[in-house]
Amino acid sequence: MRDDLHVQLQLLGRAVKQTQYRQHRALDSALAEVGTTLAQWDALRAIGRTPGASARELAAATFQTEQAFGTLVGRLTAQGLVDRRPGRGRRIEHHLTQAGERVLEAGHTVADTVLEECFAGLDEGERGALLKLLQRLHEPTP
Repeated sequence: MRDDLHVQLQLLGRAVKQTQYRQHRALDSALAEVGTTLAQWDALRAIGRTPGASARELAAATFQTEQAFGTLVGRLTAQGLVDRRPGRGRRIEHHLTQAGERVLEAGHTVADTVLEECFAGLDEGERGALLKLLQRLHEPTP
């Protein structure tokens, strides 16, 4: 019985990873058509959600190290998509430029199409149920 649970959990973990991998590959490929990558678009999305955020906050929001995020935002700044401004103390605040906002919006359109295709095998109720189950995994345990 214990071996069945062990195998089932490993299959579940692998299925989640396969779904994520397929989704990321599809998004990265489609986002290239609007001149960005998944990592860049995710950074733009994080900055768009929290204008003025620090690199530390944005790195955490995008599941990156501060060093990796710093390199990425340096490229986005060089492309004219992000503006870095001095904040309080040594803090550097991040904001989208108008060009960054345009790329972000184009990415939203692409992502909506790709994600619709990725989850096409599930009806609306099943997608809602999957979302609730995955969100429950991130809730603090009592």
